[in-house]
Amino acid sequence: MKRMIYMFTILAWLSVLSGCFFYSTGETEVGVRTRKFTLWGPTGVEDKVYPPGSTYIFLPFINDWNTFDTKLQNLEMVHEAGRGDRRTRDDLLFKTIDGNDISLDVIIAYRIDIQQAPHILQDVAPDDRTLRDKVVRTVARSKPRDIFGELTTEEFYVAEKREIQAQRAKEILQEMLGPMGIVVEKVLTKDYRFNAEYQKAIEDKKVADQQVQKNRSAQHAALEEYKRKLEEAKGEVNKMVADADGVYLKAKIDADAYYEKQKLLAEAIKAEGVAEAKGIQEMNNALAGSGGEAFVKLRIAEALQDKRIMLLPISEGGMNLKTTDINQLINTMGIRGLAGSSTAVPNQGKQ
Repeated sequence: MKRMIYMFTILAWLSVLSGCFFYSTGETEVGVRTRKFTLWGPTGVEDKVYPPGSTYIFLPFINDWNTFDTKLQNLEMVHEAGRGDRRTRDDLLFKTIDGNDISLDVIIAYRIDIQQAPHILQDVAPDDRTLRDKVVRTVARSKPRDIFGELTTEEFYVAEKREIQAQRAKEILQEMLGPMGIVVEKVLTKDYRFNAEYQKAIEDKKVADQQVQKNRSAQHAALEEYKRKLEEAKGEVNKMVADADGVYLKAKIDADAYYEKQKLLAEAIKAEGVAEAKGIQEMNNALAGSGGEAFVKLRIAEALQDKRIMLLPISEGGMNLKTTDINQLINTMGIRGLAGSSTAVPNQGKQ
């Protein structure tokens, strides 16, 4: 380390003794040399870029040395005093396309094209401050006014609209500043302000719009509540209809079953009656034949079987059945005392 300091000191003394001088560039700077006088070669700005973080030795008086910062620069033009590039108000003032006054805070982010540093020095600006104030600032305060002035008042409230215009401003500024060795990286918009009275009118309108939206939301909520209740009522009605349909179907099924049962019973009765009638008819037919009298006598015999028969004289000189008390006669004869026996009494009348 001490050896390097000694060598640097020796070189410094040698340069002084020989009439040379040290020129350096910072960590983010590039240097450009200008030859004011030379015994050989061209004079003027040297078409060469001296890289950052280096030291060079040139003869004084016949050489000039200029440096340019290569890091990203932000040119802030804002409403708040002392915040941006100016200690006073510095925002952009213009009119919207529908004629309302507006002010807009804009930030231009730019840097120099390192390879064009000699061109910047020779044709544009001798240093960073001049480049910033005389070139970038002048262009950046004029063209963006026209571009953002294409928006209507209402469109300024839409961030996407402002972003589109900011991108257009960047592209147009790059077209204008690019040939000067300047690269425009970004155009940013920040706060914006309208005329105080118009601003109040806009705010009042926004409040009114919010109230309208609130009322619409309430109306929509009421409509949805009505729809909900309507659906509930429909559901209840449908339930009642379903219940009624169920009762009706059950009654119909019961009635149909009862009808079928009665129908079957009637058919059975009818069939039984028909069969019985046929049996009677057959019996009548049988009785009407030669064997009918014998069949009747057989039935009479069966009916009189095990019956007690009493013979009463009913001749012309005897008992008159029309005037005789048969019950008294039976008591007199002791027939009632016969327990468990049956008495067959012929019908009163003449034989």
